[in-house]
Amino acid sequence: MVARPHPNAQPTSLAMRLSLALFLLATPALAADRYTGPWNLTDLNNAPSASWGETKGLVREVFYENVPLKGKPTRVFGYLARPKEGTGPFPAMVLVHGGGGHAFAEWATLWAERGYVAIAMDLSGRGPDGNRLPNGGPEQSDEEKFRDFAPGEADQMWTYHAVAAAVRAHSLLASLPEVDKGRIGVTGISWGGYLTCIIAGIDDRVGVAVPVYGCGFLDANSYWIEPNFKKMGVANTKQWSDLFDPSRYLPGVSCPILFVNGTNDFAYPLDSYRKSYRLVTKVPVDLCVTVKMPHGHSQGWTPKEIGLFVDNVLGRGQPLARLADPSIVAETISSQVTNGRPIRTAKLHTTTDTGPWPGREWTTTDVKVDGEKLSADLPKNRPIVAYFTVEDDRGAVSSSPHVVREK
Repeated sequence: MVARPHPNAQPTSLAMRLSLALFLLATPALAADRYTGPWNLTDLNNAPSASWGETKGLVREVFYENVPLKGKPTRVFGYLARPKEGTGPFPAMVLVHGGGGHAFAEWATLWAERGYVAIAMDLSGRGPDGNRLPNGGPEQSDEEKFRDFAPGEADQMWTYHAVAAAVRAHSLLASLPEVDKGRIGVTGISWGGYLTCIIAGIDDRVGVAVPVYGCGFLDANSYWIEPNFKKMGVANTKQWSDLFDPSRYLPGVSCPILFVNGTNDFAYPLDSYRKSYRLVTKVPVDLCVTVKMPHGHSQGWTPKEIGLFVDNVLGRGQPLARLADPSIVAETISSQVTNGRPIRTAKLHTTTDTGPWPGREWTTTDVKVDGEKLSADLPKNRPIVAYFTVEDDRGAVSSSPHVVREK
């Protein structure tokens, strides 16, 4: 809401107006309503210099410039895939791999076969042969991700370079004549999902985002509490989180976003996950949470919901169903399908286990659909965690947020 001046207010002096303008220019989080952290988006939004390599099938090798490391230029290797038919302009996707991953030619090909130009880049400083590039960026290891660093050294950290590489990949795509620069999205898996949350929060050019597994609040509950954050200590953990946790950037997301995860993910548990997607308030949030979804790269890029969601946002398909937050009255839980998708089946998923999320067992029961309303009786055991899923007429699954009843 914009504050309106009081009718009796006196005109502001020129000096005061100039001071206010300078203040807003110096405060991008206020001026643009988007916190961009240590990244210089003015620079990263420019197309990087690139050199091209071998072509195989729909995929061509590319090397492009990225931000400096220790004062020296760096290059990023990637695979860029184009659709076999047509000249465009095509929509496009940036594909961000996770830990232990690399530039996946098959992932880029999958999107090209869907009708997209796609780029899958390597975020560990390696080339097509898997060896370190002489001018590659930081290694993708926990030692690099979580090491101590001075306040002025944020631009030497892995997360800084990985986000910059993805934003520059977007800029490279936008510079290609066969790409519609107004229809470029990003999806990432695991650590790539973590990066996708940051990228969508800082880069207002992103048209659609699908983080898979990855989320924020890593210092509150995640796989990395014991081996990394406790070792870093309170002060260093706070510095890392202030700069590199997605919770700082998710409030800036203004594009449609689909969060995909499993109930028992070993790295990104549902409590941190829910806190993360709750930070997105500028647009409705879509969810696809699957009971015990496996964690992996191929498992993270194959769900049909990802392609259907992106197709809808970029103008070529129908939306996924969207579920309202469940409510509990007495012993009945209910929710509603809010966008009118035809629903084939509905289910309620519950767990009465406590303790770490990866070890909890879930029970699934069928739910009757009354128009757009879902309702079911809750089991009697407490505490209980519950959420709904629905499957639409295409077999695509959508989820509600989960709710917790303590007593």
